Amino acid sequence: QVQLVESGGGLVQAGGSLRLSCAASGNIFSINVMGWYRQAPGKQRDMVAIISSGGTKYADSVKGRFTISRDNAKNTVYLQMNSLKPEDTAVYYCNLVQRTNAYWGQGTQVTVSS
Repeated sequence: QVQLVESGGGLVQAGGSLRLSCAASGNIFSINVMGWYRQAPGKQRDMVAIISSGGTKYADSVKGRFTISRDNAKNTVYLQMNSLKPEDTAVYYCNLVQRTNAYWGQGTQVTVSS
């Protein structure tokens, strides 16, 4: 079993920055993909950024503003969010995929005021 615990969400003004963290614990394999997704009210959950040994991938809407990174020794993934916009407001979920299993965190709210 795998547990994901997110932190770092909050309220910020447009143009500001936030850093999200997600710590994974449990039966973690060395080969996996970790990432961040977000879901705004009334909308589907969309990929924001993912990271694996093969590299990173970003949604077009966050390229150049968000940076995903990971500390494998701590099984932790980060999302540095800069130049935040009101449309970035959503619940952000951490995700880990290993073998055929996908795991989700409980989500952390990010609210960007105009």
